[in-house]
Amino acid sequence: MSPVKVLILGSGGREHALAWRLSKDPDVSGVITAPGNPGTSEIARNLQVNPTDLTDLTDLTDQFDIDLTIVGPEAPLAAGLADALRGRGRRVFGPIASAARIEASKAFSKGIMWAAGVPTAASATFTELKAALAYVDAHAEPLVVKASGLAAGKGAIVCATRKEAATAVRAMLGEGVFGEAGSTIVIEDFLEGEELSVLAVTNGRDLRLLPPAQDHKRLLDGDQGPNTGGMGAYSPVSIATPALLARVEREVLLPTLAELERIGAPFRGVLYAGLMISPSGVPNVIEFNCRLGDPETEAVLPLVESGLTDLFWQAADGAALPELRISSSAAVTTVIAARGYPDAPEKGGVITLTGGGAEGRSGGELDLVFHAGTRRDDVGTLRSRSSSRSAFTAFTSAR
Repeated sequence: MSPVKVLILGSGGREHALAWRLSKDPDVSGVITAPGNPGTSEIARNLQVNPTDLTDLTDLTDQFDIDLTIVGPEAPLAAGLADALRGRGRRVFGPIASAARIEASKAFSKGIMWAAGVPTAASATFTELKAALAYVDAHAEPLVVKASGLAAGKGAIVCATRKEAATAVRAMLGEGVFGEAGSTIVIEDFLEGEELSVLAVTNGRDLRLLPPAQDHKRLLDGDQGPNTGGMGAYSPVSIATPALLARVEREVLLPTLAELERIGAPFRGVLYAGLMISPSGVPNVIEFNCRLGDPETEAVLPLVESGLTDLFWQAADGAALPELRISSSAAVTTVIAARGYPDAPEKGGVITLTGGGAEGRSGGELDLVFHAGTRRDDVGTLRSRSSSRSAFTAFTSAR
């Protein structure tokens, strides 16, 4: 393929990792990040744009004659950005809004899984407080209460007791703590096992798996503390044997893609399956995402040696998918979070990076710093950004 100009939408560690990997690809002539962050500014051209303004975003692709747009976060996809770009005749790596509902609505996602016969926890969906509380009162412990809509990674609450579940239900349906995202809730059985993140690049029919990863969401060591947007990840994962991954393709990913196609919502992009592998080896789906995971991407992309741009390009076109070349090395990313994260993160704190920049080598290791939630002030000092999500820097080490 001829060298292409790539636009990456988003400002987090996932987008920094994408810019880092794609900027090294000989198939790429240039990378623009919008809005990007201080880390992406070192390897790509940052453009300030409102990431929720679909008109501005589509105009941007025309202004800079972008060959391939890669959408990082889920909200623009749920809002119809891929639809708008395709309507302009622009190539975009990411699903249309009707397919992005696989993440934007947990109730919709459950319906797709039930129709496709995909293994997942038993659940019920509610919009009325009284009915939801009655369900909780009659249900065995523990339970998981989820806001159906997009809640910035904070909408799933694991409840050890019915009392905790009732409190979560009242917070969502009675007090509106998640706004419209929590106006519909899903109450699920608790699943036991080991978590696994499987990210599949797909043209809507076929798929190529990126290296499997395991994400750690609890804030503290020993799987303690509140859930977060992700405190780190590593890849590969010992439980992700070839046999298990083949089963995930056969029982989870391909049936889901087929059902989305059947209802008129073909999916092109990354279908992310967050799985709980039961003690007997059943890959139960906890959730689907419609984009690359964060922080999994920071651990996965350093292991992709070649073919990523071509794969994204072909998937966006719905064409036959090429193979990737994957390293036999391993990678781990550790999130450094602001004090008070995730409930009340300290804003504006100074961030000091050591080691002489975003990339260095020592002892045979490749050490990377991926920025997320960072900004530079008027005098160039790196600080945590004021945002709904804590500022953090992810350190990835690949061996």
